[in-house]
Amino acid sequence: MMDIYSTQKRSEVMRRIRSQDSGIEIRLRRALWSKGLRYRKNYARLPGKPDVVFLHARIAVFCDSEFWHGYDWEHRKADFKSHTEFWIPKIERNVRRDEQVSELLEKMGWRVMRFWGHEITGGLSTCVEKIVTELDSRKQRASGESS
Repeated sequence: MMDIYSTQKRSEVMRRIRSQDSGIEIRLRRALWSKGLRYRKNYARLPGKPDVVFLHARIAVFCDSEFWHGYDWEHRKADFKSHTEFWIPKIERNVRRDEQVSELLEKMGWRVMRFWGHEITGGLSTCVEKIVTELDSRKQRASGESS
């Protein structure tokens, strides 16, 4: 697959990619907020700096873009035709880091929820529903433990 942009344009496009407050992140947060759910965003006190955190329920939510986080990686990595010596190891490091962060958070007692960008854009209500269900489940467990 040939790049449709010049080197200069591609560089400009890549510079504009945000590490937080991405479109998918904002869509999910707005939907959660409209449901009356309150959370912390980009919570730096936890490994991986989750995009959305429900402290009381110990739920960490990540909004993962397909490109940077290696969606369908085994098939997609063949799409890289230029700078493969940079991009393939870069994306594979991201995938490994995501796995390590999830594992660490789970060992710390956190429930980790990860949503791909296409899940958020194509099924926002389903993503919100899954989070609400997990919040309810954790709330019930907590009230059951305290009685």
